[in-house]
Amino acid sequence: MPETRFEIRWPDQTTESCYSPSTVIKDYLEAGHDYPLNDFLQRCDTALSEASERVRKKYGYACSAASDQKEQLFRQAADQPAGLVHVLRIQS
Repeated sequence: MPETRFEIRWPDQTTESCYSPSTVIKDYLEAGHDYPLNDFLQRCDTALSEASERVRKKYGYACSAASDQKEQLFRQAADQPAGLVHVLRIQS
């Protein structure tokens, strides 16, 4: 399963490197695009859940790293001002 890294810039202008165990994140986010904070979180929640399910189907267990990444994103988002999340890059 090809892991994918994606880098984002939060509304407060801090950046974060994120992880997906699958390229499915590319179906939900596009490099160079801005997403309203809540939309970004919803997209990541869906994509990372799908990625974890792909791992489960292939290996027989869900991906805890995908779950951890979702939790990290939601924790980080709670401290953000309203605004846009910018996806800087996506790399497989």
